Amino acid sequence: MVTDHRKLPRRRGEALHAAIYEATLQELAETGYAGLTMERVAERARASKASLYRRWPSRVELVMDAVYHALPDPDSPPDTGSLRGDLLAMLGRTAGTLAGPAGEALRGLLSEALGDESRAAAFRAHSQGAGRRLMREIVRRAVARGEVREEAVTPCRLDVGQALLRQHFLFQGPPIPESLVSEIVDDVLVPLFTRC
Repeated sequence: MVTDHRKLPRRRGEALHAAIYEATLQELAETGYAGLTMERVAERARASKASLYRRWPSRVELVMDAVYHALPDPDSPPDTGSLRGDLLAMLGRTAGTLAGPAGEALRGLLSEALGDESRAAAFRAHSQGAGRRLMREIVRRAVARGEVREEAVTPCRLDVGQALLRQHFLFQGPPIPESLVSEIVDDVLVPLFTRC
């Protein structure tokens, strides 16, 4: 039975966005990216299709926003008190996110973006910077604690951990093993930042 959204309490702003993002992720979990429709998201969120299309002209934009809303907050990285602990926590959270509906969405978005330069540009615009901001804050705190020297912090080094996770995710699929997260941290990132 289809719910008549007009008879439900009216939501606006963040409450409406949160319901739509949650509905999008639930649809991704059930049907995958290929099966996701704006109509089903609207029905699940108990919102009108018009309210979705006003904010997101296509499922690409909707899914990108829902995925980035679900990812760890780039302005609140874990703080365990050590570089190694922070890196394990951050990359572990990212690996967990990629194993769920957000990862399914990213694979679908990437496949669509490969054949369409405007979608590829929109995808790049959405994605750039969040992982690096997380890493920058983690390493900044490590510098303040004396674990890392300032000159060891470079843009390429900040990107390495996330790049290795993406490489595994894209070519070997989820889930990303916990042992791989530990290996990236212990064999690559900690030495990269501390042996310089």
